[in-house]
Amino acid sequence: MIMAIRRGDKGTPKRKDLAQRDIMLFLFGINTGLRVSDIIKLKVADVKGRRQMQVQEGKTRKKRLVNILNIQRELDDYISGRDSQDYLFPSQKGKGPVTATQVYRMLQDAGQWIGRDDIGTHTMRKTFGYHFYKQTKDVAMLQDIFNHSAPSITKRYIGITQDEIDETLKGFRLG
Repeated sequence: MIMAIRRGDKGTPKRKDLAQRDIMLFLFGINTGLRVSDIIKLKVADVKGRRQMQVQEGKTRKKRLVNILNIQRELDDYISGRDSQDYLFPSQKGKGPVTATQVYRMLQDAGQWIGRDDIGTHTMRKTFGYHFYKQTKDVAMLQDIFNHSAPSITKRYIGITQDEIDETLKGFRLG
């Protein structure tokens, strides 16, 4: 997917600064599980020199502590030389942030380049959730991270079926 993001909508390479922004946005999204609407509002100061950051989610209005240590090196390289008050993911036009529509188009273009038509702005959050679940098998913690009201919502959101749960438990036995 990252190779596809480096490309423009016609498979031609993007400007280096746009490619870096889009790749970092994608890495940020799949490693934090934040909604695109919350990611695009971030400023450089929110991540600079931090291992964690506090985000007030736009949809739920709840505050959430987000660990960014796993992508700190990439973030530091990406923000090097940037002003703290700059948007983390700036628009190429003006001083504002990239828009959710621009992010959607970027992801759609990358998806088409790799032959997928099911890529959208929720893909990054769902990817985070799916792989978090696959590594930890902890639906309750993921439910808490996503601020979902019930485990069933979380499982449906990341595409975990009862068959997958049954398969995971197949060899489980105590005593």
